[in-house]
Amino acid sequence: MTNDIIDRQREFFLTGKTLDVSFRKSMLEKLYEGIRKHECEIADALYRDLGKSRPEGYMCETGLSLSEIRFTIRHIRKWSRTRKVSTPLAQFPASSRIIPEPYGNVLVMSPWNYPFLLCISPLISAIAAGNTVIIKPSAYSPATSSVIRKLIEETFPPELVTVMEGGREVNSSLLENKFDYIFFTGSKEVGKIVMKKAAEHLTPVTLELGGKSPSIVCRDASLKIAARRLVFGKFLNCGQTCVAPDYLMVHKDVADEFIGFCRQEAVSMFGIAPLSNRNYGKIVNEKHFERLTSLIEDSCGTGKVELGGHSDKETGQIEPTIIRIGHLDSGNGKKWTNLDKLPLMQDEIFGPILPVITYDDETDVMDYINAHPKPLATYVFSENRKLVRKILAGIRFGGGCVNDTIIHLATDDMPFGGVGESGMGNYHGKFGFDTFSHMKSIVDKPVWLDLPMRYQPYTKFKEKVIRFFLR
Repeated sequence: MTNDIIDRQREFFLTGKTLDVSFRKSMLEKLYEGIRKHECEIADALYRDLGKSRPEGYMCETGLSLSEIRFTIRHIRKWSRTRKVSTPLAQFPASSRIIPEPYGNVLVMSPWNYPFLLCISPLISAIAAGNTVIIKPSAYSPATSSVIRKLIEETFPPELVTVMEGGREVNSSLLENKFDYIFFTGSKEVGKIVMKKAAEHLTPVTLELGGKSPSIVCRDASLKIAARRLVFGKFLNCGQTCVAPDYLMVHKDVADEFIGFCRQEAVSMFGIAPLSNRNYGKIVNEKHFERLTSLIEDSCGTGKVELGGHSDKETGQIEPTIIRIGHLDSGNGKKWTNLDKLPLMQDEIFGPILPVITYDDETDVMDYINAHPKPLATYVFSENRKLVRKILAGIRFGGGCVNDTIIHLATDDMPFGGVGESGMGNYHGKFGFDTFSHMKSIVDKPVWLDLPMRYQPYTKFKEKVIRFFLR
């Protein structure tokens, strides 16, 4: 079955139909209309899978997808044009150009935490670039995967876009095949498997992974608004966001006040009893629920619970939880060993639990972050622009915000992606188009002039001329 679909898509791609920009644009317009048609079904599916309210589902998934389609449609002709570039004088009278062309048959593997957006967003870029696409949505979000399949089947011919549902067996079957490009969003562990399988066919990949993304609240930060924006970013989708603040480092002089503001903002957003709030989501499945509640239980003996900590196994919900776990010592990295041993600091949390670490100096914070794998995101809260520039220049990470969280991924004019263990490659807007395009370089040289310098036999005069042009 898998081989038949791939063969059909390869045959369709070779017809050259996807090279027509008007065709690509029309397919994006059909996708836009299809999403609008199925908006209610998408919202219901997101609620069943993750407990997402309709406003949150539209804001973070459906609405962002529609916005990106509109942005892409407006710019697709410009992005697809041949790009003229300068030509060295030594190649006179030639001209040079870059031709964006599609890779061919693309595999998009999407995760469960934003099951609609993180499936549709790379699909938009892949179609805009002129590829055929096989989509593999997550088995952990079955309701949304089912709606995506229905949407795609109504919108596209299978030789252009096909959805393949299923679990690990389907993943394994797909990865045994040769694709022209693989786009994967998910965990580091699965990302390693994808990259290993792609390497067998020398297939290029984009890996959108994750990691422990820090938030830094400096002594001079605007504490109340910083608390509001941090609480929003951390507990959005119950913390099941790859760029969610994973842990907080707050200056010791303002820690108590800042945590107090966080409590106020959490109550303001989710109520005194968040487990009874219909607009507050749930953990995706029992496996992840048990993992997260175990983290809370393991941390109660070593840390101080400042907010939340309760859960409801029946509904799969965990309260927004803040746990103060320690202080960052200055100096030798060995002093961080006790922090690194804590369960909350070993792996990405991916849930509504925020560990808090106090610190004395921002240099210690930078040293700590740089001693660990590069995070996908970093958030800095400070009114001191000089200090902000120092922190941003001194830490390596995928992307982030100053005095806010999360919102950098919603900008079509900026690339989104990780670095190091948090991923490779990027997308969104033109960067997504470029990711799914091969940039073919062409030098076009007429025949009316053929200078002899490059041809043997070489003489001293020819060498002088070559040196002149290539100096």
